[in-house]
Amino acid sequence: MIAKLHYISQGHTPEAHLEHITNACASGAELVQLRLKNLDEATLLKTAEKARAITQHYQTRLIINDHYKIAKAVKADGVHLGLEDMCPTEARKHLYSWQSIGGTANTLEACQTLISKAVSYIGLGPFRFTTTKEHLSPVLGLEGYRSILDILQTETPIIAIGGITLRDIPELLKTGVYGVAVSGELTKDFNKITDFKQLLEGSELQEQLWKPNQND
Repeated sequence: MIAKLHYISQGHTPEAHLEHITNACASGAELVQLRLKNLDEATLLKTAEKARAITQHYQTRLIINDHYKIAKAVKADGVHLGLEDMCPTEARKHLYSWQSIGGTANTLEACQTLISKAVSYIGLGPFRFTTTKEHLSPVLGLEGYRSILDILQTETPIIAIGGITLRDIPELLKTGVYGVAVSGELTKDFNKITDFKQLLEGSELQEQLWKPNQND
C-alpha cells in the first residue's frame, strides 16, 4: 500500500530539489515525489538519476511527476500524472508492471475516471489556495473532500493535496482521505515529518494534541 505522507519536492534549482529530497529522506519520509517543471529532458533525467540514488540509500520510494519515460529509465517506484498529462492507461503500457501510477483530480467525475483507469492512488485537491502550482483548480476545502468521498466510496487511496499544514490533518482524516501530499510545510521544517506520520497513523494522542482549547 502506498505511503500516507508524500513529500513533493520544491526548489529554484535541480540542486535545491535534491537537497530537499535528501533532507526529507533523512527525516523519515517514506515517499517523495520529484516535481520539476520547465526543464529540458537531459536535466530532468540527470536529476531523476540522482534522486533515485538518494532515495535508494534511504530506502524511500520515489515518484516522478509527469515524466513516465524518465520514471521508467531511472526505475522510480512510480509516476504521478497531472490533469493534462498522458492517460494512465497509455502510460501503463510503457512502465514496468511494478511501477505505480498516481493521477490528479479535482472533481468526483475526474476521480471516477481515474479509478476506471486503475490508478494506484489519486491526488485530490487543492485543499486550499497554494502558490506552489500554477493554474490552480477550484479549492475544495473540507466540505469538498467530504462530499466527493461520501459518494465515491472507493478503496483507491485518496491523497489530499494543496496548502496542507499539520493542524489540518485530524479534520482531513475525518473526510475519509487516505493520506496527504505536502510541500511547503515540510520544506520549511523537515522535522515535522515525524509529527505528520504520527497523526496520519492515528496516534492515540491526536485528539488531545489538536483539540482546540475552549478557553482560547
